[in-house]
Amino acid sequence: MNHKTLLAAVAISLSLLAVSGCAVSRGQESVGAYVDDTGITALVKSRLFEDKDVAGSSIGVETLNGTVMLSGFAKSSLERNKAEAIARGVKGVTSVKNEILIRP
Repeated sequence: MNHKTLLAAVAISLSLLAVSGCAVSRGQESVGAYVDDTGITALVKSRLFEDKDVAGSSIGVETLNGTVMLSGFAKSSLERNKAEAIARGVKGVTSVKNEILIRP
């Protein structure tokens, strides 16, 4: 990962943390788990935007206890599968639920 990507991921993570007010939410056990999930979401999102084969703006990412859920739309099954592979490649991801719909 290059320096700009890491900086973007950290900035997004800190922004999300500030907006949340450090509250534990969505049934998570600790603030640490929430912070981990926020970081995972930011990294997945940034990697989707970096990849030329994936329209990152069309794909939503949510993380809960290490499980990433992808939603939104892809133009092909190749793009859908690539987004899932990107998410699976992020450290801390325990599983991926791919709910991306194909809309040519």
